[in-house]
Amino acid sequence: MEKSVFAIRRQKLLAQLGNKDAVILFGSSELLRNGDVHFPFRQNSNFFYYTGYSEPEAIAVLIPGDKGGEYIIFNTPKDPVMERWVGTRVGQEGAVAQFGADTAFDIYSIDEKILELLAGREQIFYDLGSHPLWDKRILDWTHELQKRARRSHPCPAALGDLKVKSNEMRLFKDQIEIAILREAAQKSAEAHRAAMQKCKSGMFEFQLEAVVNYELMVRGCRFSAYPAIVGGGPNACILHYNDNSKLLKDGDLVLIDAGGEYENYASDITRTFPVNGKFSKEQAEIYNLVLEAQLKVIDLIRPGTPLNLLQDAAVNVLAKGLIRLGILSGTISDVIQQKSYQDYYMHNVSHWLGLDVHDAGSYRINDEWRTLEEGMVLTVEPGLYLSSSNELNKKWWDIGIRIEDDVLVTASGCEVLSHDAPKTIAEIERIMGEAS
Repeated sequence: MEKSVFAIRRQKLLAQLGNKDAVILFGSSELLRNGDVHFPFRQNSNFFYYTGYSEPEAIAVLIPGDKGGEYIIFNTPKDPVMERWVGTRVGQEGAVAQFGADTAFDIYSIDEKILELLAGREQIFYDLGSHPLWDKRILDWTHELQKRARRSHPCPAALGDLKVKSNEMRLFKDQIEIAILREAAQKSAEAHRAAMQKCKSGMFEFQLEAVVNYELMVRGCRFSAYPAIVGGGPNACILHYNDNSKLLKDGDLVLIDAGGEYENYASDITRTFPVNGKFSKEQAEIYNLVLEAQLKVIDLIRPGTPLNLLQDAAVNVLAKGLIRLGILSGTISDVIQQKSYQDYYMHNVSHWLGLDVHDAGSYRINDEWRTLEEGMVLTVEPGLYLSSSNELNKKWWDIGIRIEDDVLVTASGCEVLSHDAPKTIAEIERIMGEAS
């Protein structure tokens, strides 16, 4: 993205601040995996949202109205020797030229320089409570400022949670973000299609995971947005299963919950299909019930729809279907009131999507469910999980199904960003049949 995009975001944030406020944004640090090997680096989402800066060990400070510059970055200095080992760093000059900072300083000077920047500020906003080390640094700086304070030179007396402001900004996607999310969803949908084509009984779950990861990477999603779930048979009934180590067996279903990260934005798609390419009668009945619930929810997505209506609609369709199939007994009102459906459907139908898989944004405002608005992006993911541990007729055992799409709220309705991922029984069986 162009640096002007991040500048606009910073200006929107600065416009919400008082002229005696300050904002501190903490970038991510590298994390050790084992020994001296690090995990792949991923920038903190809030830091990236306002700066676009992608190197570790950086801090940004926003000072509204400061004549010396409202946007300051502290980052790692250039070091020709280290750069031979770890790659080129942008340094302080690059932070200004490439990322639009008014001024940039060596990160190792932060403890002294930050005190100069915060002098005279009355309130500091940061991601309060998100990381204990951040909380400690903020407290250390404010305590030092208090010691230096004079009557004519006030020091920060209040800390504000930046998430209250930034989460609401991030909830509404601009056209650039929407284009990126659309790309992420399309590339991920193609990876799911490839998994259907490559799936065979006798494969290990991790081999099917490898197909998904390969297809994501060759399409430009260098990393997955989250560790993939590939669960065959009974493992499809484990909501956050990611061991992905068991054999895929003929006659079982396999559930794949996987999405690529493209330009830092996430996709989140789930598809469920038969390992052998053909749904059994019972599998098809449960699958079509979940699909019916998903389509009902998607049909409700438009500006003005209360969020809780989506979950209510999914529960209503699934509960009626479970009663019809003899899996639950009683009236629909009894099943919903007693929540007996939760033995088989125990999660919500949706969450926000963006820079994070479970993205920033409140679901309630003043204790009331918020309504959908244009520019929001959310998942729709009803499911049914009929584990053999439940008191069920054996014909239903180990049928775990979730169908999940990424959906944009538009001015007049919605757009399913992940529409290229096959999800009707006819389409899935056709694609798998052609592959064999």
